[in-house]
Amino acid sequence: MKDDQMEPTLLFSILCDDVRREDNGKFILIGLFETIGAATFPVMHPVLYVINCWCSGVGVFKQKTRIVAPGNTKLIEDKETEFNLTDLKAKHRIVARFNNIRFNAPGEYAVEVLLNDELKVRYPLIIDKVLPSQQTPGK
Repeated sequence: MKDDQMEPTLLFSILCDDVRREDNGKFILIGLFETIGAATFPVMHPVLYVINCWCSGVGVFKQKTRIVAPGNTKLIEDKETEFNLTDLKAKHRIVARFNNIRFNAPGEYAVEVLLNDELKVRYPLIIDKVLPSQQTPGK
């Protein structure tokens, strides 16, 4: 890191069904979840979003979000996004959209957020096998 930079803090990372932005700039997060249920495998999940908010840093940074399968195999990854925080009060939100993710089996998958190629947070995304009557796209 450069001398004139201060690494930011990841204020939050949220997994959800949809992210919308109002005209006033506020974000609306729809369908927050940490588990996906499916009756049969493999299953194709149509879309999920991860929104990350960075703060309390100064400088130019690169962020990447990915989903990994059990055994730490990368399943899907968004493109690296560069952002700039001009002072310690600045915040920056990055929304990653993942389409048509194929989960081959139930298990504990994970969402990972990287800053400048360094892992900053990893949290579970549980893929559960459920009875057909209990199936939900995200719960």
